[in-house]
Amino acid sequence: MAEETKISAKLQKIIDSVSELSVLELSELVKALEVAFDVKAAAAAPAAAATAGESAPAAEEKTEFEVVMTSAGTNKIAVIKAIREFKPELGLKEAKDLVDAAPANLGTMKKEVAAEAKSKMEAAGAQVELK
Repeated sequence: MAEETKISAKLQKIIDSVSELSVLELSELVKALEVAFDVKAAAAAPAAAATAGESAPAAEEKTEFEVVMTSAGTNKIAVIKAIREFKPELGLKEAKDLVDAAPANLGTMKKEVAAEAKSKMEAAGAQVELK
């Protein structure tokens, strides 16, 4: 069994490179791989879900948040660019429509991605809430 855990130097180099990516970059990598190989990535069931019936924690930490842009601010072009960074599937028109329709729900995202999206959009001049 010890041989099964050994990986090639080539694979180790890939693992090291991936471990240095940000959450947003990992998301983009997954989407690029889905397109390149014509597959759909499915999330593995978390270990907590498998043992949920055994012992539930007293207060569960929220892991997903709705990202809501309450105001686009004055620099709409920068906000459109920021939206397209974490929602690359949107075209320019769709991103512009979201900005023009503020307040707009940008979707439900994992905690880390939502926080990164909020900080990028706020840096671009938008006002964002996580719900």
